[in-house]
Amino acid sequence: MDLTGICPLTTDAALRRAAAVVPDVEAVVNSEERVTYAELAEQVAAVRAALHGAGVTRGDHIGLCLGNGPRWVALFLAITSLGAVTVPVNTRFKAAELEYALRQSDVKLLFVAEKVLSSEFVAMLREICPAVDTALPDPNLPRLAKVVVLGENVPAGALGWDEFTAAAGDPVEPCSDPEDVALVQYTSGTTSFPKGVLLTHRNMCADAFFSGTRLGLHAGDRFYSGRPFFHVAGTTLSMLACIQQLSTLVTAERFVPETALRLLAEERCTHFAGNDTIALMLLNHPDRERYRLSLRGAWLAASPTVVRRVIDELGATQAVVGYGLSEASPNVAQSAWWEDEELRVDGSMPPEPGVSVRVRDLVTGDDAEPGQPGEILVRGWNVMRGYYAMPEQTAAVLDDEGWLSTGDLGVLRPDGRLLFTGRAKELIRVGGENVAPTEVEAVLHRHPAIRQAAVVGVPDERLVEVPFAFVVLNDGVSPSPGELLAWCRGEMAGFKVPRHLRIVDGFEGIGMTASAKIQKSRLAEYAGQLLDRR
Repeated sequence: MDLTGICPLTTDAALRRAAAVVPDVEAVVNSEERVTYAELAEQVAAVRAALHGAGVTRGDHIGLCLGNGPRWVALFLAITSLGAVTVPVNTRFKAAELEYALRQSDVKLLFVAEKVLSSEFVAMLREICPAVDTALPDPNLPRLAKVVVLGENVPAGALGWDEFTAAAGDPVEPCSDPEDVALVQYTSGTTSFPKGVLLTHRNMCADAFFSGTRLGLHAGDRFYSGRPFFHVAGTTLSMLACIQQLSTLVTAERFVPETALRLLAEERCTHFAGNDTIALMLLNHPDRERYRLSLRGAWLAASPTVVRRVIDELGATQAVVGYGLSEASPNVAQSAWWEDEELRVDGSMPPEPGVSVRVRDLVTGDDAEPGQPGEILVRGWNVMRGYYAMPEQTAAVLDDEGWLSTGDLGVLRPDGRLLFTGRAKELIRVGGENVAPTEVEAVLHRHPAIRQAAVVGVPDERLVEVPFAFVVLNDGVSPSPGELLAWCRGEMAGFKVPRHLRIVDGFEGIGMTASAKIQKSRLAEYAGQLLDRR
């Protein structure tokens, strides 16, 4: 599908259009700042000149480890306008996870907040990159040439924000192309090591435009999204969707239900974005009825029951549902505000324009008959370039004809609408975060008292799913489950930490194949039985 002329296909073209058409409309609002499109364009130009002065050129990988806000937006737009690549860092990472992301993605320049919520990132940097206190680069992260710290605690080998901006020279013209990679989006997938998804300007800008159109965003609308910018749902479906539709993004450093309700009311938001967890936390908040909402629509990755409640109880009568994954920018399919309400509530969605979807029978490998379940395959302008520096993993999911194997399950109805039915394999979906059991198991196996660990997902009323860990201890040790969980909290991001942990003698009586492989399906059933007995 030729997207030329349909929408701006680079981030800078989208911003220039918004600044020209609606210069006085607020682009980004959070609890501390309000920035119009005209102001944002000026900020981006200034940061672009500073980046150029710091030696950033096309193709360089630039890390962002900051909370949501106008500065994150300005940095992202400035980086990508130079043809450089943004690497968002999950602000819930611990030191080892931060180290992996910076090394695997070959980050050259890192912008990092001194502290985001409870995470002390300067302290983490000192742990994994000691040369930040003297002079970079560090042997442990040889590609990292510069660090810019936003905050007061600036190590001797790093720069403060003012020092960084002071190095700016003359104005620099944008030089990005639709085929330039704009983002390395880390996703856990189903392996032990997160993979960096390569998304281009065309991928993200078109996906944002079509999603915003089907959501019903118009010039001057106000879209609340607490989705973090280190997720593609935050960059594509929130930030860029608003820029493409000339709308205002109202955001926050983290999602807190009462704060979200207050912002929705005070900012007179017309739309919001969320999954089951976010929607249910809003719907079930005891003070919800105190807030007068002005909602018209919502983007939801949620069950029909939740969608119905959002329409009936929050007044978002034009709510739509979407399905996607990082490897597809992320939207593959989305319902549209103008469609019949029952179609939108039942969870079925037409694919995005120009995107092809197939469902493959899990047994035969052939295309499933309409209405029959199978694995969702996707091909089109939204599919990633590949995984950064992981050719084997790329080849495993992208075939020679451009079809992406999603690993997700769905049904393609006779009318062409897609119904997403679940994440395949063993991936755990924790409140909107993807958690690979093998990644959690790898951390558990580092504990000196643990001989073997297995992790499965179990249902959770608030977070949809959470990890349940089973561990076999080494002889002669007896840590309690509480002690093991406390250790986990210091070794991995909070959403990955098991919510339940049980010490077992072995897995033979629970679920072990003849080839000594743990049967995760039987283990999950056993975990459910244990929870039911409580």
